[in-house]
Amino acid sequence: MQKTTFSRIDSKAFSKFSNDFIYQPDIFRDLIHRVSKLEAFEQQITDKSSFPTEKRAALHQHLTEQYKAVDATENVEKNIALLRDSQTFTVTTGHQLNLLTGPIFFIYKILHTIRLAENLKQRFSDYNFVPVYWMASEDHDFEEINHTHLFNRKITWETQQSGPVGEFETENLESVLEEVKAFFANQPDAPLLNVLEKYTGKNLSEATFRLVHELFKDYGLVILDANSASLKREFVPVMLRETETQFAGQEVLKANEKLENLGYKPQIFARPVNLFYIGKGFRERIVFENGIFSTEHLGPLTLAEIKAKIEASPEQFSPNVVLRPLYQETILPNLAYIGGGAEIAYWTQLKGVFDAAEIVFPILQVRNSLHLVDKNSQKKLSKLGLRITDLFHDLNELKNRYVQENGETLDFSAIENKSAELQSSLNTLITAFDANLKSFAEAENTKISKQVEYIKAKIQKQQKSQFDGELKILEDLKNKLFPQNALQERHDNFISFCPDGNYESLIRGLYENVDPWEKDLIILEL
Repeated sequence: MQKTTFSRIDSKAFSKFSNDFIYQPDIFRDLIHRVSKLEAFEQQITDKSSFPTEKRAALHQHLTEQYKAVDATENVEKNIALLRDSQTFTVTTGHQLNLLTGPIFFIYKILHTIRLAENLKQRFSDYNFVPVYWMASEDHDFEEINHTHLFNRKITWETQQSGPVGEFETENLESVLEEVKAFFANQPDAPLLNVLEKYTGKNLSEATFRLVHELFKDYGLVILDANSASLKREFVPVMLRETETQFAGQEVLKANEKLENLGYKPQIFARPVNLFYIGKGFRERIVFENGIFSTEHLGPLTLAEIKAKIEASPEQFSPNVVLRPLYQETILPNLAYIGGGAEIAYWTQLKGVFDAAEIVFPILQVRNSLHLVDKNSQKKLSKLGLRITDLFHDLNELKNRYVQENGETLDFSAIENKSAELQSSLNTLITAFDANLKSFAEAENTKISKQVEYIKAKIQKQQKSQFDGELKILEDLKNKLFPQNALQERHDNFISFCPDGNYESLIRGLYENVDPWEKDLIILEL
């Protein structure tokens, strides 16, 4: 793979917030714990060194049980064992349980996390660093995760199940897998087919866990499904405090004001109580009004009653987007969180929540963004005399520029000057004859202007038609490399980039080019 970089700002493909956070992080100093620099991790390690031994034990026990569902590699087993050691810390990314991993940026997030852990080990050799993927198994927005795009087709999982998506049964996922396998009908030995066989289990959480483990087992990635009674018990004090004081919402409001003063819009808005009540087939918001807590299944509850339920069955309560990061940092000896621009934006609303709960706020990094160019597309670009960076421009602008640069120069200045002279003469003649005919003169001059523009457009269109073949290739390239006029990383599944089914080669190549300290967009020629 040949690697180049391109300014995220020049690409015009990223939000102002994410660009500012990457290139000008000092802007956000009041909203984060510390700016992401290699040397900053030394103090972050010190801050997190008091992570309790009993929490390490609970985490280790949970992961040991969870990994009985797969054949863990030596690297993974080693990392799980290391989590008991006070000299071991994690770096984490999280994501929804998208169908077959969803858009390829999911792969980038995990590889970024893995590379950061390795980079920290090189710099701070006395410590250990474990990359963690946090499964958002309690999320209940199924429409966001029930599809994926590969080879120009949308693959959708149809089911009427509801509630936390991680608990969805996978019995009818087989039809999805068969649809994907059909792409490799002529490649029965494709390694990817063996990976797809791992996409199974009693529910979507287990299927996703098995699949992601198979993809990254050789890299030491530890996958965590924190929808667990034992782990949530560690979070009980925070959940109790939220019901007692509604502290999280108050802190988010303060952060929102700071963000708005900086010129950014808040990504999330806190509820009076930032918890859900979950069960089979449902995840419902806990409403707090006039001193009473209520949900559809629980009905009305006093403060004492809901606190008793939290203490008795913490697994039935689920943090929303405001408290989920706090839950993560409560149960992990974590140093950094890696996320997309929108994720990092809402994390900057949460520093006060962490401070109020007396939990260390992690270092934040915006994940690497990559743009992949296959060999065939690269050949076409070269033939057109274009670079991949040219395709970040609007398609019509691209076409017009291509014609201008490759066609005969059209100079309309003479006819435009003559038109202006004629209009001026007509206006003088008509208004001198009768000033009341001024509107008539203006109307006639407008007709002349339109006629000249029509002639110019006709000639330009004729010139453009001489490049119909080239412009069609250009349009096809734009649509392929920027599906739905968006970055491919937000649309295409990773399978689309290994048509021979050799996923290991693809992931290895991406791994070798991901760099946790790279600020720009990474462009890779496959």
